[in-house]
Amino acid sequence: MAVFIPTYFSPISQYRAIVNAETVVFETEDNFQKQSYRNRCYIFNTNGKQLLNIPVKHPVTSGRKKTKDTIIESATNWQDQHFKSLKTAYRNSPFFEFYIDDLTPIFEKKYKFLQDLNFDTFDFITDALQLKIDYKKSESYIESEEKFDFRNLADAKFTPNILTNNYIQMFDDKHGFIPNLSILDLLFMEGPNAISFLEN
Repeated sequence: MAVFIPTYFSPISQYRAIVNAETVVFETEDNFQKQSYRNRCYIFNTNGKQLLNIPVKHPVTSGRKKTKDTIIESATNWQDQHFKSLKTAYRNSPFFEFYIDDLTPIFEKKYKFLQDLNFDTFDFITDALQLKIDYKKSESYIESEEKFDFRNLADAKFTPNILTNNYIQMFDDKHGFIPNLSILDLLFMEGPNAISFLEN
């Protein structure tokens, strides 16, 4: 059993671990943590690494809240901003046009809960890569099992020991290769071949 946190267009390292796991369980009883991939991802634009951050509502009190109860702040038009950023960064990538129609609904659907959005992004990626991954959602908080606990991959400050091989990126001639970006970066650049980078 490999345990993961549902994240927003997860980093490549997380999908690498998911693809190579026998059984996938998503932790849905954890507490929300700031500066994590729960509500952010990184893409590659002309200026280098770009953050796409989803605004969320924080509790009035200083108490903790569960990720599954985290509500997206709808006052800002973050979906339009993120979609425009993706188009600007990847419209000339080899496979952007191939996936754009299936990707669009995620930026048009109105979400209340962050976790619902994250599971939709997971379903989009697994469908795009034609991955058949049966996953479960935890019913109570899962205590660490170390070897099969990949929840640390949701921490934006954590640097994974094992990363995918380098692949051609949109602006690597200007900024060099940037590892562990959002899975979207690998998908738009490699298309169906992205799976080979995740499995190796």
